[in-house]
Amino acid sequence: MKKIITNTLVALSLLALTSCSISGPLFITDNAGGTNSKTGESSYTIILGFMPFNADASIVTAARNGDITKVATVDQKIYGNFFTTTVTTVVTGE
Repeated sequence: MKKIITNTLVALSLLALTSCSISGPLFITDNAGGTNSKTGESSYTIILGFMPFNADASIVTAARNGDITKVATVDQKIYGNFFTTTVTTVVTGE
């Protein structure tokens, strides 16, 4: 009986520590985005499957946070583990 409980606790601990990360481009424009480009980010975190009411990971918010008027690239990163998931939008441009 102790072995079953121990194995169950070990399995639950490993599951809680498991994480995943996905990153990829959403789109690229013809606007310049060279070495002098600015970067802006916007993100939100989902906790136990519940998304916050003020969640905003939009391109517009990320561009505003980076003081960007001409968007060159937009990437999105999603990082998740057993309890939380964070969605981040990264915008580069002038």
